[in-house]
Amino acid sequence: MNNEELGMSKNISRREFIKTMGVAGIATAGLSSCVGTKKEAKELPEGDVPKDKMTYRVNPTTGDKVSILGFGMMRLPTKEQPEKNENEEVNEEIDQEEVNKLVDYALDHGVNYFDTSPVYCQGLSERATGLALSRHPRNKYFVATKLSNFSPDTQSCEASIAMYRNSLKELRVDYIDYMLLHAIGGGRDAMAEYAARYVNNGILDFLIEERKAGRIRNLGFSYHGDIRVFDYLLSKHDEYKWDFVQIQLNYLDWRHAKITNPANTDAEYLYAELAKRNIPAVIMEPLLGGRLSKVPGKVAAYLLQREPGKSVASWAFRFAGTMPGVLTVLSGMTRMEHLQDNIRTYSPLKPLNDDELAFLEEAAKIMIQFGNIPCNDCKYCMPCPYGIDIPATLLYYNKCLNEDRMPVGAQNENYRKARREFLAGYDKSVPRLRQANHCIGCGKCVDHCPQRINIPRELHRIDAYVERLRQSINHID
Repeated sequence: MNNEELGMSKNISRREFIKTMGVAGIATAGLSSCVGTKKEAKELPEGDVPKDKMTYRVNPTTGDKVSILGFGMMRLPTKEQPEKNENEEVNEEIDQEEVNKLVDYALDHGVNYFDTSPVYCQGLSERATGLALSRHPRNKYFVATKLSNFSPDTQSCEASIAMYRNSLKELRVDYIDYMLLHAIGGGRDAMAEYAARYVNNGILDFLIEERKAGRIRNLGFSYHGDIRVFDYLLSKHDEYKWDFVQIQLNYLDWRHAKITNPANTDAEYLYAELAKRNIPAVIMEPLLGGRLSKVPGKVAAYLLQREPGKSVASWAFRFAGTMPGVLTVLSGMTRMEHLQDNIRTYSPLKPLNDDELAFLEEAAKIMIQFGNIPCNDCKYCMPCPYGIDIPATLLYYNKCLNEDRMPVGAQNENYRKARREFLAGYDKSVPRLRQANHCIGCGKCVDHCPQRINIPRELHRIDAYVERLRQSINHID
């Protein structure tokens, strides 16, 4: 199978790249994962976690002193139940005790911004967040949530207001510090979707009135996708007075977003447009779903040589925090080790210098050649009506691509072993009944994907590759 079939650049193969860059046995931390192994935990830097040294940024509108590290509550720790359902899924529920421990530790070490949504964790994130935070004085934290009225049955005025009021109830608060219009710019007709969700039903006017009444302290939106909607909303800033905007920003998407995903816009442009208007930026996906914590070997070795004892992921967090217009950088931290590592990075923040920024730009140019599917494991595409585990399938493919474990070249002496390991790993990561071959191309997942991935096309591409591997067992062996 050639590089084009793998979704890789024709200019350089993965094996050529690894040969060029060198192979270093450098362990990196996958900070966005919900479930980590004990080995992963040990590979994170050790040492004291500082207190009272957190870096803070001030919101120019309200004067809020916000920690540069924000706690994303989208991927909360879970505890497995022993039984499986008919789709061979292990039932999981949020581990509230562990959530409480993480929140307590975060607050004790200076983190005060917590970001959730009515749709996170199958609708249970707000409740878990509210339970954990309500055990602390209300003036010790800022809570952010979103109006996630994606489906037609939640877009009416009544249904949207009910969702907003339920957020207050679940979060156990009388006011919301940071309220967002959720995932603006997604969908096939983004302008029409924005109008249906917020304008035609009068909900944006309602939220502005809630801000005037003090039940919303800051009003903003999270942006995904269609740049026309982003530009339009900023053109209305004098009318709406956005207090903040949430954007995807990392050193790969800073100047190369359209290469990794043609539907996206370079973060450099998004950030500059906000800075022009003095609108604070809240940053999501600083690690691109964990991809920037698993960089190629020699790149990782260089980063760790420059900052011994610091994780590779810390460079991505430092990049996001270096921008002075950034209010806070969100991280989905499901493990105590990940929370501690991020606290070290931002206590205090050591901004990147010009040489370090230039190196990360060169690293980004190298990494964009490998054609990863830009899935960030947000699970907005789920549930699939045909039972496919879409995120697990895409992430397994990316993992094998990143780790140079794609079986390539049937005559290669390691081909049979690589093929066997790839197929066994696929069956282990994704149960047979939930694999890509069950996709019929209905497209229901596409409109929900904030990265605007053509998910059916990617699933069919993966399935065709897997099928060729399975057929080759009889033809070659």
